[in-house]
Amino acid sequence: MLEKAERQRKAAPDQQRSAGYMPGFGNDFETESLPGSLPQGQNSPQKCNYGLYAEQLSGSPFTAPRGTNERSWLYRIRPSVRHTGRFTKIDYPHWKTAPHTPEHSLALGQLRWSPLPAPSQSLTFLQGIRTMTTAGDALTQVGMAAHAYAFNADMVDDYFFNADGELLIVPETGAFQVFTELGRIDVEPSEICLVPRGMMFKVTRLGDEKVWRGYICENYGAKFTLPDRGPIGANCLANPRDFKTPVAAYEDKETPCRVQVKWCGSFHTAEIAHSPLDVVAWHGNYAPYKYDLKTFSPVGAILFDHPDPSIFTVLTAPSGEEGTANVDFVIFPPRWLVAEHTFRPPWYHRNIMSEFMGLIHGRYDAKEEGFVPGGMSLHNMMLAHGPDFSGFEKASNGELKPVKLDNTMAFMFETRFPQQLTTFAAELETLQDDYIDCWSGLERKFDGTPGIK
Repeated sequence: MLEKAERQRKAAPDQQRSAGYMPGFGNDFETESLPGSLPQGQNSPQKCNYGLYAEQLSGSPFTAPRGTNERSWLYRIRPSVRHTGRFTKIDYPHWKTAPHTPEHSLALGQLRWSPLPAPSQSLTFLQGIRTMTTAGDALTQVGMAAHAYAFNADMVDDYFFNADGELLIVPETGAFQVFTELGRIDVEPSEICLVPRGMMFKVTRLGDEKVWRGYICENYGAKFTLPDRGPIGANCLANPRDFKTPVAAYEDKETPCRVQVKWCGSFHTAEIAHSPLDVVAWHGNYAPYKYDLKTFSPVGAILFDHPDPSIFTVLTAPSGEEGTANVDFVIFPPRWLVAEHTFRPPWYHRNIMSEFMGLIHGRYDAKEEGFVPGGMSLHNMMLAHGPDFSGFEKASNGELKPVKLDNTMAFMFETRFPQQLTTFAAELETLQDDYIDCWSGLERKFDGTPGIK
């Protein structure tokens, strides 16, 4: 199977062409891959150039306020009604959707996993997705799911769109191309890619890795946006100019293809006779994008104490309650630690938010061992967590000189909703049964006498 997938990959060189990008977050873009294919001065002319069809893709209700109204006009070879047919139900048994009732006997607790094993058979991106947690309710468009993926084959004639939410993809190993209706995005570890709700795409590999592995946040609720900076002001954190949206690109392929859809937690497929990635030109603000995490400009304490992790928020998906996120995407990038008379790693805490965490590369400063690249942890609401014993001892007794945390990139999907563990995650062979023991050395130091111990 792997040999066949590799032959198919080499037979489709157009999928490997480098992508072009337009900078900015939430901009109103316009782009065309053939001159004159984008109408000027109107959206829906009586006849479009090149015999194209005009079509609007809306990511918000028509009457949403201007600041949150999202739509793009697409000029394509066929309208989307021709990119579906008679659907039949299919199953991706490892991809779960909230509301999800756990069907396992694993008790409540702080949890951590080593990386997903490499696939032993040929798996595409879709086939390689494994749901770890779900939260909220996709049917009412609140909450999220945290997935891990591992794949080793291309989506050659298979295309997919997710009606349940947008997909924030966080690679850990292996570069790949996400070919969307609106253009191509090449993404690699330390970058992220976002595919909006309802947008068709396929994923093909770049490079020669043995396995392509990473994480996905499926956001059921309001779309990800940039967090307000508040007193930080106009600069730092994730700057809008560093987000890249692809220029128009299309695939003119008249061969049998399959369109697969996720809708309210169920999966469906339809056979069509052509590629659905046929958008020759488009304009609007409902679009995919990528972002290089290395361009995040962190801020922090420069005198004493460790600030809240909210200062590392790259993207936030708001809920109906001000200041409380449906999902936050938070990173812990390279940075300098300079605070005086301060325990510098994250403090011990319990939190109303629920935290799913992953490590892209390097080491996370609050965990000395056990948390490795490709690994995952889950600290659900009000379950205590923080530095392990070794990390506590090192930070408590080290010289407080300026130290640069380098060669590190961890992230967190943090949500206001409790995250329900899937059976797959509960029974995954890489679940670390001894994770709770990382705090066992934190013994009593109090003896009732004054002074720092």
